[in-house]
Amino acid sequence: MLSMVIDSISSFMYSKLLVIMLIGTGVYFTIRTRFPQVRLFRSACKAVMEKPDDEDAVSSFQALMVSTASRVGTGNIVGVSSAICIGGFGAVFWMWVIAIIGSASAFVESTLAQIYKKKGEDGTCYGGPAYYIEAALRCRPLAIAFCIAMIATYAFGFNMLASYNLQSTFAGFSFYHADVTPWIIGGILAVLTGWCLLGGGSRIVKVTSTLVPVMGVAYIVVALIVVVINIRYIPDVFATIFREAFDFQAIFGAFAGSAMMQGIRRGLYSNEAGIGSAPNAAASANVTHPVKQGLVQMLSVFIDTLLLCTATAMMCMSSGVAPSEALQGAPWVQAALQESLGTFGPVFIAVSMVLFAFTTLLGNCFYCDNLLTYIHKSQPGRHFMMAFRVVCALVVFMGAGMEMSMLWNIADVLMGVMAMINIPVIILLSNTALKALDDYEKQLKKGMNPVFKSTDIGMKEKMDCWE
Repeated sequence: MLSMVIDSISSFMYSKLLVIMLIGTGVYFTIRTRFPQVRLFRSACKAVMEKPDDEDAVSSFQALMVSTASRVGTGNIVGVSSAICIGGFGAVFWMWVIAIIGSASAFVESTLAQIYKKKGEDGTCYGGPAYYIEAALRCRPLAIAFCIAMIATYAFGFNMLASYNLQSTFAGFSFYHADVTPWIIGGILAVLTGWCLLGGGSRIVKVTSTLVPVMGVAYIVVALIVVVINIRYIPDVFATIFREAFDFQAIFGAFAGSAMMQGIRRGLYSNEAGIGSAPNAAASANVTHPVKQGLVQMLSVFIDTLLLCTATAMMCMSSGVAPSEALQGAPWVQAALQESLGTFGPVFIAVSMVLFAFTTLLGNCFYCDNLLTYIHKSQPGRHFMMAFRVVCALVVFMGAGMEMSMLWNIADVLMGVMAMINIPVIILLSNTALKALDDYEKQLKKGMNPVFKSTDIGMKEKMDCWE
């Protein structure tokens, strides 16, 4: 009964409300910021490599890796596979669309997070939607509501789903027993996650900034090898993507299961642009201008969807293994790679899923640290944080043995609640981000390294970091 209720809410939200909000907001910001995805791409790449003056501060690159750790996860493998198996090859096109226009939303929300960030007693910076909601809108209850929604989404919804997706990857191996193996894998994952979490935020940043680049590069290299092996099928793959993407009879005849809807749902789940998650990591970076980190977080969306999701899609669609609802998730990806690479394929996907899921779990819990600090108005006590992290580890264990469709729907609904709070807020505050962008570009044109002061864009609020 609960599963049916959650499924109904999820279908309603994604068939009407969120489609309009996400696409509309992305297009609006793309136009108002004058296509930064193309115009400022080179500046974004330069900003990634800047090092902070303080060696102990979180760099722009490290903040990018934390946010990418959360974005780059099991959804890049299982989510893409499920979208294509249910919606067809056209779902890939709509994932691309969501990434390109959604990156403008990611730019605005992360720039706002930088502008309104706070500085702790130890000199570290923190912030996110809750902080810019309270600072600019003077509405702490709404900010707390967002924090609760995000904690529920990331510490519970997404982490349970990541745990399930990881254990399901082993279903094709001979040792797998459906009644026992999920709980064993869930237990091992929970212990490893708990160990990292109990080390605090610094350990999370170090682990993710090391693992994410390595696993991302390895995954793309294998994808390129598979594409080269199956290069003769690639023209047909692209032709099918565009043909099915614009099959409007199929789209409107079965909207919830169409290529458009599946691409939008899985694209949103994967890149998270506009829902208010990445700004929590973006605010921690030590940069000279807020726009720099906004541009860097825009890159994170490209890395996630245009690189990694496309890599999964091309590996699978060029393999000759036909997608079906029965194969959705890890089984189709494993079957596709086995067809191209033999027994190495399923093993590689299992290893990738382990790394993707692990970094996702850590990135998600890093966000929750900032949210709890906001709710408590200070860093929560050591015993409280220890108890919270133990609960997070137990949730990982529970998720491994739950049912897949219910977990996807829970994640979709919780993420939708976040988006419905964050999107109207960033639209209301967008003028501040646009003024910061103008200030950044004026300094660039003068050949300067842009440095931000809040008074330069007419801000009267007392700021922690930009006075």
